[in-house]
Amino acid sequence: MKITTMLCIAFGAVMAFTCQARELRVGGALANFDLNFVSILRTQMIDEMKKQQLDGQFVDAKGDVALQVQQVDDFINQGVDAIILNPVDTQGVRPMMDAATRASIPLIFVNRKPEVKLSGKMSYVGSDSALGGEMQMEALAKQMNYRGNVAILIGALSSEEARERTRAVEAVIAKYKDMKVVEKQTAKWQRNEAVDIVSGWILNGAPIDAIAANNDEMAIGAIMALSQAKNRHIVVAGIDGTPDGLQFVKNGQLALTIFQDAAGQAKGAVQVTKAMLENQKTEVYNWVPYQLINQNNYQQFADRNQKL
Repeated sequence: MKITTMLCIAFGAVMAFTCQARELRVGGALANFDLNFVSILRTQMIDEMKKQQLDGQFVDAKGDVALQVQQVDDFINQGVDAIILNPVDTQGVRPMMDAATRASIPLIFVNRKPEVKLSGKMSYVGSDSALGGEMQMEALAKQMNYRGNVAILIGALSSEEARERTRAVEAVIAKYKDMKVVEKQTAKWQRNEAVDIVSGWILNGAPIDAIAANNDEMAIGAIMALSQAKNRHIVVAGIDGTPDGLQFVKNGQLALTIFQDAAGQAKGAVQVTKAMLENQKTEVYNWVPYQLINQNNYQQFADRNQKL
C-alpha cells in the first residue's frame, strides 16, 4: 500500500511538473530576421527568456504577412501558452488577434504598435513612433539652423513605425518657414535600397541639404551613396542607435540618431508575457523612451543594442 501511495505521489509530481513546463512555452513571431534591429530584439528576448525560465521558439515571417498569420496559427495549434508578435503589417494584425482571442492565448506585441485597439489578453511593449520622428527632425533642424531642403527615407510602408515617423518629420519641417521636404521614398528599412535611392537623387541633381532616415540602416545606405558621389555637404540622421549606427556617429558621418532601446523593449515584452502567464495585472501599453545620440554622448550607448 505504501509503495502504491509513493508511486501515485511521484506520478502526480511528474504530471504537475509537466503542466508547469507547458505553461512556460512562448512563441515569438518576428517580422524579418534580416532587419538589424529585429535581429537585436530577438537575441535580447532569447536572453531574457532564459532568465525568466520561459521556453521560447522564434519564427521569421521574412516580411510576408500571410506567412506570419500562418506562423501564429501554427503556434496556437502547437499549444503555446503565449505569443510575442513583432508584426509585418501593423494594419494587418486582426486575423492573428482573433485567432489568439479564440484560443484564449495572451498576445504581446513588441516594437511595432498595432493600429487596432487592444483588448483582453493583449499588450504592447515599445516606443512611440511619432515621438522618435519628432525628436530626430527637431535635432536635425537645429543643426541645419532651421533652413534647408530635406529628403526622407521611409521604412516599409506596411509599418506603423515608418508612417508615424515620417508624418512627425514632415510636421516638424512644416513648422519652419525656411525648410521643406524635396524628396521622400521608401527604402523598406534596407541599407542597399537606400544606396540606390540616394544615388538616384544625387544623379538627378535634387537640391538636398539633409536626409532624415526612418532607421539607421537606411541612414548608413545614404552615407554610402554620398561617399561614392564624394558629396560631403548633406547631413544625415537616423533612428535606432544600432552598433553600426553608433560607429558612423563616432566617425562623424552620421550627424545623429535616436536611441530605440531594443533591450528595454525585448525584456519588457518577455516580462509582460511572464506576468500575463502568472495572471498578474499588466498595462495595455508599455512605453520605452527614446534618447538622442550625437557626437557628444555616443559613448554612453556603446554597450547597448547589442546582439549578445
